[in-house]
Amino acid sequence: MEEIPQDWGRSVVTIGSYDGVHRGHQLIIGRAVERARELGVPAVVVTFDPHPSEVVRPGSHPPLLAPHHRRAELMAELGVDAVLVLPFTSEFSKLSPADFIVKVLVDKLHARVVVEGPNFRFGHRAAGNVEYLTELGRTYDYEVEVVDLYVTGEAGGGQPFSSTLTRRLVAEGDVRGAAEILGRPHRVEGVVVRGAQRGRELGYPTANVETLPHTAIPADGVYAGWLTADGERMPAAISVGTNPQFDGTERTVEAYAIDRVGLDLYGMHVAVDFLAYVRGQKKFDSIEALLEAIADDVKRCRELTGEYDAR
Repeated sequence: MEEIPQDWGRSVVTIGSYDGVHRGHQLIIGRAVERARELGVPAVVVTFDPHPSEVVRPGSHPPLLAPHHRRAELMAELGVDAVLVLPFTSEFSKLSPADFIVKVLVDKLHARVVVEGPNFRFGHRAAGNVEYLTELGRTYDYEVEVVDLYVTGEAGGGQPFSSTLTRRLVAEGDVRGAAEILGRPHRVEGVVVRGAQRGRELGYPTANVETLPHTAIPADGVYAGWLTADGERMPAAISVGTNPQFDGTERTVEAYAIDRVGLDLYGMHVAVDFLAYVRGQKKFDSIEALLEAIADDVKRCRELTGEYDAR
């Protein structure tokens, strides 16, 4: 909060973890941006690091659908002017709802409008709700607008879109369902590190991605998608798992950039986007059978990414 400019004027604010910035979140954030444009003031998203559950219940940190820098990128695309990341500490978790409103919304951000979903909770023991937020708005001169964020589709059998449902679908390998909720393919990021280099020996060199902590990683298997490095997006065949063919034990995310030769990505921060599940992890009877399967996987991944881009 000390980084907020001293001359900060009024603003439109929305508060939440917004992990994944999924289509439900986009409704709330989009409305906050709309109101900000109407009033000629900045639109601000207030979020937290680490996830509040990790502080309230240590060890319960959920798998993350997007790191903070990625969320900020997605929010910027929606028109958000600033993101305030509040360090969520044990001390901060003890702020009463009234203190949170005064210290963050009133004294620092000078909120003119606060836009939230109907189930928004805040303050110590999540005692604050939108009714209380609205009540204090009469005292502190801000308006509260409640936006219904419940979007449904085919994902999860028609369940309302949520970060929890998205994490479940990712964990099950249903990356198409996750993409329906997110409005884009699920992304995993990290730095390319040296692995066993077996892919290179087999003629399919892969980028072995050391993922960020708490990343939501899809179920073991082969996926079609993209590898993005240094701003370039390349169709990819992606493998998630322990590499049972060679009795591996460490779970890895590896991406083979299709039809690309001579890539040197070691040490680079890359992104892997998951488009579609192709097959499960499997141990083959021979290296020849493995190579035949990989060739089929690459062919299928080339087709799937090509069809998606054509659409």
